[in-house]
Amino acid sequence: MERLGEKQENKEKVFSQPFAEIGPKMHLLLHTGQLLMENGADSDRTVRDMMRAAAFMGIPKENIHQHVMYTTLMLNVNDEQRSYTEFRKCTKHGVNMTVLSAISKLTWRAMAKNYSLQDYERQLDNIRNLPRNYPVWLTALGAGAACGGFCKLFGGSWLDFVLTAVCALLGFLIRRCCVGYGFNTYAAIAITSFATTMLAWATQFLTGGLNWYPLIACTLFLVPGIPLINAVDDLLNNFIVSGMTRAMHTLLVVGSMTFGIVTAIRLGGVTDFTSVSLTPDTFYLSQAIAAAVASMGFSIIFNIPKRLLPVVAVGGIITVLLRNITVLELGWSQAAGSFFGAAVVGIIALRAIHWFHTPNIIMTIPSAIPMIPGVLLYRLLFALLNIESINSEALLAGIRSGVSAVIIIIAIAVGVAIPNIFIHRYIQQRKYSAEQRLLAQRYGDMDD
Repeated sequence: MERLGEKQENKEKVFSQPFAEIGPKMHLLLHTGQLLMENGADSDRTVRDMMRAAAFMGIPKENIHQHVMYTTLMLNVNDEQRSYTEFRKCTKHGVNMTVLSAISKLTWRAMAKNYSLQDYERQLDNIRNLPRNYPVWLTALGAGAACGGFCKLFGGSWLDFVLTAVCALLGFLIRRCCVGYGFNTYAAIAITSFATTMLAWATQFLTGGLNWYPLIACTLFLVPGIPLINAVDDLLNNFIVSGMTRAMHTLLVVGSMTFGIVTAIRLGGVTDFTSVSLTPDTFYLSQAIAAAVASMGFSIIFNIPKRLLPVVAVGGIITVLLRNITVLELGWSQAAGSFFGAAVVGIIALRAIHWFHTPNIIMTIPSAIPMIPGVLLYRLLFALLNIESINSEALLAGIRSGVSAVIIIIAIAVGVAIPNIFIHRYIQQRKYSAEQRLLAQRYGDMDD
């Protein structure tokens, strides 16, 4: 009983005094932020979850200062007499939405259940070591389905869908081999896009003619959709350095893709394929199926919780159908239609987060991914790489594609984030009130 009392007394001291156990606290805060940044969180979410974890640890928000960059997290805790600073590098960037969801829930659960620092650290280590929800073969199948869905959304046939899915599936496995052998990230992307495009080119020996849509869509599983959206989010939220770094990273990825694709089509003797029409058909049932398949395919790649796959499928259907109806039937621009589709899903997610108990980005971003204009981006880079051999009209068309892509990406990012843009203060106030209620309950329990 005496040891139990000492343990409880020590716990009260740790949480009531901000600088008690400050080293372990800062270590855990930076570990939390590192897991978020390395698994696809934008900078605003990273700061928000770290601040919630700091509140759980008894560190007042006025005593904590953060500086978030894409590759480095900096944390300072100080008062008038003391100042402690620690850094953490973020070296391996990917997308794992199960980790993002788990950390968000952990920061709330730690306050609600009055965790000790050791409890929090143990839970954080469990999250870091979580196995993926989907085996490799299913993730490869998801990559194939995602690209096949894009192919159908571009106006391809169901045969094109199957050919694209097979090529993308094999391309995903090729990329996995490159990563396994330790290839440079951008070299692996270039090799993968080259090999996948050559596979799509080779399908002409099965069908008797060149299949344009598989050639266009087979590499789209490589397009960094979430980093693109996060780059815009960071810039809009004033994380300028992080946003610019993310934007440069995505440009290098798309550039590597384009280099591999251009090399493949040159070897295959393919003429300019950037003028192929990407207008979807007006049979909305097939478009809905393709949108659902693409959303679920990318969600598998992003490792979202299995229970949310149907939710994301419905979200994908809503975004794509709203975009297509507004663009094809009402004559809106593609950027305006994409904004409208993303905004509707963003607003629905305000309620859905309470139905499904998950952060909104887990539902909104995978739902909006089928609208990412990856093809338009590498049309721009294709024009730049061939600037010496194309005429001014083709160059202008490439630049127009690039500008359109940037505008569409901004429209999607703003649409998804529209609740935060217009009612950010209200949302934050509700979360802050919930935090204070949980903390008051904890300190009340300690007093008892």
